[in-house]
Order: sequence, then C-alpha cells, then structure tokens
Amino acid sequence: MYKAKAYAVASATSPFTSTTIARREPTEHDVQIEILFCGICHSDLHQARNEWKEVMPTVYPCVPGHEIVGRVTKVGSAVKKFKPGDLAAVGCLVDSDGTCPECKAGFEQFCPNMTLTYNFPDKHTGGVTYGGYSDSIVVTERFVLRVPTNLNLAGVAPLLCAGITTYSPMRHWGVTKGKKVGVVGLGGLGHMGVKFAHAFGAHTVVFTTSPGKKDDALRLGADEVVISKNADEMAKHAGSFDFILDAVAAEHDINAYIQLLRRDGNITMVGAPNKPLPVAVFGLIFARRSFSGSLIGGIAETQEMLDFCRMHNITSDVEVIPIQKLNEAYDRLAKSNVKYRFSIDMASLKSA
Repeated sequence: MYKAKAYAVASATSPFTSTTIARREPTEHDVQIEILFCGICHSDLHQARNEWKEVMPTVYPCVPGHEIVGRVTKVGSAVKKFKPGDLAAVGCLVDSDGTCPECKAGFEQFCPNMTLTYNFPDKHTGGVTYGGYSDSIVVTERFVLRVPTNLNLAGVAPLLCAGITTYSPMRHWGVTKGKKVGVVGLGGLGHMGVKFAHAFGAHTVVFTTSPGKKDDALRLGADEVVISKNADEMAKHAGSFDFILDAVAAEHDINAYIQLLRRDGNITMVGAPNKPLPVAVFGLIFARRSFSGSLIGGIAETQEMLDFCRMHNITSDVEVIPIQKLNEAYDRLAKSNVKYRFSIDMASLKSA
C-alpha cells in the first residue's frame, strides 16, 4: 500500500477537505495512473451528500470521481496495452467478474459483481474504492482506456461518464444519417447528446424550457430548437422522431415526448428523476413505440466512443477549476450553474 493525496468528504453535510488515502501497489495486471483531470458528475454530488442512501448508501470518508484522465506511471509485469508515459483514462467501473454472460457479451456495466470506481466494496483492500479526486489511482488493465492525444484532456474527462452515457443508447438504437433525433434537456448529459447526434449525421432537435439556451444549442450542433412549453411548437413535430434521448432528471411530462415518436420510435431515459414518471400506455401501443432506459457502456464501447471523439474532435464543454474550489463547484452544480461540466485540474492538488 502507498499513501495518495485526495479530497474527501467526511459526512453528508461536511465540506470537502484535503486528506490522504491508501492505494494498493500495482500487481502484475495493474496500471498506476497519475491523475491529470477529473470531471465532476452530478452523481458525485448525490453520493457525497448521501442522497441515494436508499439504494447506494455512502461510506465515509468518500472520495468521488469517475471521469478520470491521466498519465501511466507504473505497470505490472503482465500488462501489455500500456507503458509508463501513456495517456490513460478510467470511467465508472474498475472491475467485474469477467465470467458472467454480461461480461462475456461486453456489457460489464450490467455485471452483478461489478466494482464501481468509488464508494463500492474494494476486493483488493477490503475497504471501499476511492475515486478520482486524488493524485493517483491503480486499476486492473482490463478497465483502463486509451486516450486520444489530439483532444483537450480537461474536456476528455467527462466523456468517461457523460460521453458514454449518451453515446451508448444512440448506438444501440441505430442513430445515423437520415434519422431524426431529439435531445430533451441541455445540461451536462444533453449537450453531449447533441454533439453525438450531430456527429452521427442525424437531424438533431433540442427540447428545452429555456429560450435563452437556443443559441447554445445551435452552436453545439442542433438543427432546430423547440421550446417544450410551447404546445404549438411541440405539435409540429408529432409522430416524426426516430429516437429521443431524455436527459432530464426532474419531474416532467414524458407522454408529451412519446407522442412525438414515429412508428417504432424509441425514447430512452438517461436522466434519473427521483419520482416515477406516469406513462400513458396507449401512447406506446398504438404506434409500437418503446420507452427504455440506459446506463453507461461496456469497456469496449467506451473505447469505441473515445475513438469516435478523436475522429470527430468531440470533447465536453468544461469549466476547469482547481480542487480548492470543489465545494463552490458543488454548490453551483446543485443549482445547475455550469456550462456544461466541471473538470478539476488535479495539478492543483499538489498545493492543497
């Protein structure tokens, strides 16, 4: 074991403070990474404040962070894909059993024995896993990803969650040129959905309740912007969408969007509202529409997404902050006051 510098929260109401945590020394299959940037995901806020206690109670001290980009510093003797000096990334998963049907199919995110990057039982140390708000991390090679060298690293970090969360359902539901795609909500997830839909060649329509977001939506790649509170604007698009990505985490009328789908169209939730959304079933059955949800992606698909971003020059729009402004960033994130993700410059941890 070795000591790593980190920022941790000690309780649901405590601020983040500088601390040290124990990391395992790399074994033969491990890659040790110096963390250069770590994105802040909204799930980090939920976890730090124990807002998911019914499903995933937080173990304190908690070190969040699952949007990790860094440089390899050490590799185990059996590691073949990485060498010291390489750029590398780690997303939401750091392990799985590798033997279940889900893992064999490349869906490690659905493995019943997966290990999340933080706040999850650590089978190596016996404690819990600690995430990317740290100067380094050690991860088994199978869960380490190659990073495009042509992209801004601060903007790459959120691709490890926000990127794959929006890319994966679009690939699954066949978004491509000639399709009409809607993106509901223009936040941390939604802005990535717009970029991917545009890059796939789809006719991309953003739905927002905020008229002030129209110019930004067009800048990000939208072909049209619909103010969802305007019934006439919504009605113009009835029965015309092949696919809609819903990135809204608050309560909203899902049926209004179901009615916009064509026959066999799909709407996929990547936003996670706290309360159930009432669904009018007749809106589904009369046009064979489907309503689904999606998590992240498997390791192979996440690498595919990063390679796609390399080819299309896609990164997340980020506000880079020093780790000393972490508490301020969390307060702003709770108010949706960021365009569109925070990315922590981990070099700032050296002076913390």
